[in-house]
Amino acid sequence: MRKLMSLVLAATMVAATLTGCGVDSPQAVGTPESDGQQAAPAAESASPEAAAEEFDWKKYDGEEITVLFSEHTYADAVEEKLDEFTEKTGIKVNYSSMPEGNYFEKLNVELSSHSGSIDVFMTGAYQSWEYATAGNLEPLEKYIGTTLTSPDWDYDDFIPAVIDALKWDLVPGHAVGSGFQWALPMGWEVNILTYNKRILEEKGIEPPKTAEQLLEAAKALKEFDGSGSYGLAVRGLPDWGTIHPAYMSMYSTWGAKDFEIENGKLVSKVNSPEAVAMTEYWVDLVKNGSAPQWATYGWEMCGADLGAGKAAMMWDADRGGYTQNTPGSSNEAGNMAFGMVPYPESAGKTEADMKSNLWVWSMAMNADSTKKEAAWYFMQYFTSPEFMLWSGVEKACTDTPRTSVLNNEAYKQSVAGAEGYYEAFSTISKNASIFFTAQPYFTETTTEWAKTLQDLVTTDKYSSVQEAMDQLKVTMDELVSDLEVE
Repeated sequence: MRKLMSLVLAATMVAATLTGCGVDSPQAVGTPESDGQQAAPAAESASPEAAAEEFDWKKYDGEEITVLFSEHTYADAVEEKLDEFTEKTGIKVNYSSMPEGNYFEKLNVELSSHSGSIDVFMTGAYQSWEYATAGNLEPLEKYIGTTLTSPDWDYDDFIPAVIDALKWDLVPGHAVGSGFQWALPMGWEVNILTYNKRILEEKGIEPPKTAEQLLEAAKALKEFDGSGSYGLAVRGLPDWGTIHPAYMSMYSTWGAKDFEIENGKLVSKVNSPEAVAMTEYWVDLVKNGSAPQWATYGWEMCGADLGAGKAAMMWDADRGGYTQNTPGSSNEAGNMAFGMVPYPESAGKTEADMKSNLWVWSMAMNADSTKKEAAWYFMQYFTSPEFMLWSGVEKACTDTPRTSVLNNEAYKQSVAGAEGYYEAFSTISKNASIFFTAQPYFTETTTEWAKTLQDLVTTDKYSSVQEAMDQLKVTMDELVSDLEVE
């Protein structure tokens, strides 16, 4: 029933949006043209001269909006500037944030009610696939490039891969990068290896570059500092968060895929030879080189163990290691260094094959908001080049989504103290992407995936990884069985 309602709502929302925008198809709105240039993002687009004359930051003076964010450095930077936003616009912001573990549950309840109780919220690219098909997201084409947008905001300054990760045409199996602009990036993250150079030097272990070296190092570092200390921190909770960072990065580097389109349907490929070989490696790595309580670990505990010196290495979002390394942030601050994505030589892979699954923290507008214009003012203010330069340099929002900030010397200097960070981020970013197949049941399929990993690591439920992945394929195929791919 939930699946049916989602698809009905999606069809209704798309039809209404296309009628309002005066276009014939999702692909006609804000999508790259064949020559690689960006199409006009909205039917109402105004010239820069007209926008400069008509745009007024005080246009919605006196309005009040409600914003819900997940606790994060990006959110902290926004919160610090709320008073300045209100002074500039006259718009009052009712702001709240909560830990990520509770955030999406709260957000899902609010959005499913269609009450419009929140106007702007924080999301990821994966979640936007679900929210968009359920009719929860407001497409942004009618705001971008119009007289509602400051001429200084500069849409084209966003890094193409990052802004495109938040576009989708609502067709399951179609790649991101075309269709509607569902959200705006606050920051993005690549998933790389962070290691404690003090610990590795003391133990005589070279920073690992290959998957085989990583496994050897993680095993050698088991209980390196007594009971409870271990080699590599990775996530293990039974939810999507366990799949998308390190696991999906290695999975893609290995050459495996989650789904492929066959005869107009999405078909799971989690039991392919590449997927099984990679998962066999992963189970060995976790069992013999990760935290004893791995199954309870999210990103917070991974980072905490790294900062406390309990874990010698961590494979997660680059920001997770970076924030543990800033002065005064942890016991091991200053001892961190950053590497790339370990690649499996046993699978015939080299440095050229390194892939990092991409995560984009972003902000979106509730389709049920009754304060959409004021909400848009909030969104553009807190994704502007000026704000992002300040947050990137002063507030350690390091993975900026704007090209102008990435190339700014002050920004480069702000991350220069983290050994290998800028090099790793710059290198991996070239091959970073969303390697999941876009489809509205992302949470359901990845949750089952994570549960299967837990069973393989912590129980004797399956006689082999192949058996587990065969069963997972059946489950995932059933979850997406009602999706038609055009």
